[in-house]
Amino acid sequence: MSDVTPAPFPTGTILGYPRIGANRELKKALESFWKGASTEADLEATAAALRAATRDRLAGLGLGATTSAIPSNFSFYDHMLDAAVTFGAIPTRFADLRAHDGSVDLAAYSTIARGEGDKAPLEMTKWFDSNYHYLVPEIGPETVFALSGTRWVDEFVEGKNAGYLTRPVITGPLTFLYLAKASDEAKTGFDPISRLDDLLPVYAELLAAFKAAGAEWVQIDEPVLVADTHADRSEVLANAERGYSWLGEQQARPQILVAAPMGSLDDALPVLAATPVEAIGIDLVRGNLPVGVHLTGKVIAAGVIDGHNIWRANLDSALATLRAVEALGATVAVSTSTSLFHVPHTLKGEEHLGEELLSWLAFADEKVSEVATLATALTEGEDAAADALADARAALASRKAHPGTNRADVRDALAAVKPQDYARADYQVRAAAQANRFHLPELATTTIGSFPQTPEIRKARAAWAKGAMSDADYEAAMKAEIANVVRMQEDLGLDVLVHGEAERNDMVQYFAELLDGFDVTVNGWVQSYGSRCTRPSILWGDVARPEPMTVRWAQYAQSLSDKPVKGMLTGPVTILAWSFVRDDQPLGVTANQVALALRQEIADLEAAGIGIIQVDEPALRELLPLRNADKTAYLDWSVNAFKLATSGAKDDTQVHTHLCYSEFGEIIDAIDGLDADVTSIEAARSRMEVLPAIRDHGYRRGIGPGVWDIHSPRVPSTEEITELLTLAKGSIPGQQLWVNPDCGLKTRGYAETTASLENLIAATKAVR
Repeated sequence: MSDVTPAPFPTGTILGYPRIGANRELKKALESFWKGASTEADLEATAAALRAATRDRLAGLGLGATTSAIPSNFSFYDHMLDAAVTFGAIPTRFADLRAHDGSVDLAAYSTIARGEGDKAPLEMTKWFDSNYHYLVPEIGPETVFALSGTRWVDEFVEGKNAGYLTRPVITGPLTFLYLAKASDEAKTGFDPISRLDDLLPVYAELLAAFKAAGAEWVQIDEPVLVADTHADRSEVLANAERGYSWLGEQQARPQILVAAPMGSLDDALPVLAATPVEAIGIDLVRGNLPVGVHLTGKVIAAGVIDGHNIWRANLDSALATLRAVEALGATVAVSTSTSLFHVPHTLKGEEHLGEELLSWLAFADEKVSEVATLATALTEGEDAAADALADARAALASRKAHPGTNRADVRDALAAVKPQDYARADYQVRAAAQANRFHLPELATTTIGSFPQTPEIRKARAAWAKGAMSDADYEAAMKAEIANVVRMQEDLGLDVLVHGEAERNDMVQYFAELLDGFDVTVNGWVQSYGSRCTRPSILWGDVARPEPMTVRWAQYAQSLSDKPVKGMLTGPVTILAWSFVRDDQPLGVTANQVALALRQEIADLEAAGIGIIQVDEPALRELLPLRNADKTAYLDWSVNAFKLATSGAKDDTQVHTHLCYSEFGEIIDAIDGLDADVTSIEAARSRMEVLPAIRDHGYRRGIGPGVWDIHSPRVPSTEEITELLTLAKGSIPGQQLWVNPDCGLKTRGYAETTASLENLIAATKAVR
């Protein structure tokens, strides 16, 4: 048994807080450092100031400064990367970046994340069913786990010296290993989880360091426990029991909160409850209320405030849930369902949304206030929080009564949809019609859609939005950029062109600003990966298209070239996944509303002479439920929404789609079910590892595995791309293969874009 010193768990807490800064200070500091415009000391100073501001802000919102209520969850780039460098799990290609103690400085840390020269970065993929991307650790038999560096402990001490007793947050050993991939040195069939017994002592050493520094509680995140990410669920549960029994028995450690956000803990809850850990965090927004589990002696951090979405909570319902958990014998603390880094910082500055819509919303700061309100009501009685509870009830009533949330015209249009509206002609019929229309070569080349968004483009768009640039001048500026992009692609020799999307600030927000039922924020940024931030739109009501959205830009671009220029749309599932979506009706209903709007747009593009139309669904897998039992229903409505959007297209209209950050093997049936004529996928970082599954499935339509990882500033060589294309041809017949980057080029510069596309064309010619 351990000799852990008991300390009460806070009555209200959160599992994490946004890391980028209210004004994206971390993004700006990182990018300045990467450009060489500032030093590592400058970056460290910015980060320290952000951490200090966060501690002060959370204490001001009602979290106890000295009760371990404030989490310490900062990261410069990614928490999985932080775990990898902390535990010494650095791939051998980066071994020369280590200091003598095994640690890495921020320059080396950035290289592991972004790559450099011939050193490819860690692979990147989606964090469960969120829009956050994590870096995938590479683990093999050769990996030597060792506590490397003191940054996590130093950040706890930093808070302590400022008068705060925070709660360090670290990624758990099960999540770290189950989400890792086998290293290049590992033999076929190696599973990183086989190294659990080697990793646990390093976790114990870290816990001892936190204890020595004065930490009373530490939070260990294990979202893998709510997901069917491993074939053998019983093995996952056995590893959880073994791992946390062993860690709980350590003599020198703080008290442990094992947090399991992102879904329902279900059969893992009694397993954790039987171990010596003192507290368990459960997601009660997406997860189920525990039934028949005795939790006497345990603290339950009950996640009743939604950390995934931005809607104001039903506090009465949350209180009822908290009391139901108390009835199981647990000591209950109010918590968020997951870290708040999935939502923006604050509603302050968003007054343009209007008083009524604002009253329906809660960003991170407002959610902290909801936690504080519930903690007061739970511990002191509802009368002590009567005003806040009444305000929440009024907001819910206002939202339900708003006419925009139930439009008869939108509901009638959906009711009129027939089964044949979800189907196109057989692919062979379409393929023949498209071949006769376009006469494309084998290994046709294209890009995914966007081209670099230069400072000049952003300045013009901002000036126009503020009224400082006339409509005519703005249109002229955008057309000039489109003409440059089309000319560049023709000069390079690409086969199918794009217009570059200069007019679009974001692939979802652009449509949100043109569709009824949406609103957009000014500063509602959330972290997507590293320094990359997105500003999700707010889908609050029924969706309709007042007028065409993309036709004039696509038509202009097509007028500049004899080669086909793709019309570019964002698909219904991705629009939902990358927005904060209303939670008062099924997602499938909302997706079909968006799909009907896109169906109208496709018809208008066809009428304008656009023959290739890409409907991007990069987030198809993102919303895939974490439990197997729920996946079929999701894939049914998501695939049908895409088909509703696209099945009105003519036979000789070539429909493309794009998918990224997906473990495609588990959704290959759904990809096939989309019935797109050409599907481009992200494949460069994984070196085409998805293609055998596509081949074995018997996929027979066009496929474009990405050959250029656009998330890294590296310019891939002709030889590198040639090698990837050769690998691709080993699985997919040449007549099916397309050649394209992994994703859009919005975040890249023109110099690297030109050089990379030149190499892509040269490699294609060599392989042809």
